[in-house]
Amino acid sequence: MCLGIPGRIVRIDDVDRKLATVDVAGVKRQINIACIVNEAHPVEHCVGAWVLVHVGFAMARIDEREAALTLQILQELGEAQAELEAIASSPGSSP
Repeated sequence: MCLGIPGRIVRIDDVDRKLATVDVAGVKRQINIACIVNEAHPVEHCVGAWVLVHVGFAMARIDEREAALTLQILQELGEAQAELEAIASSPGSSP
């Protein structure tokens, strides 16, 4: 299963190598944006764009609403996972 995490491009680091910094829920890291640039969307115009990030690459552009919904779902999944782990580790539970 592949999982793309929404992030917002905050800075272009290297135009020629198509590297940018993306902010994913407050965590900033450098990614490759080659998959999302073309004549209509040159590297220089990517700042502010919402993208799906997977293994260090921006795989697709998304709109802000879609990014917010996806982040909300991921947060809810994380909370559900934490609850399941707490139940599994509570006294009296069995595998």
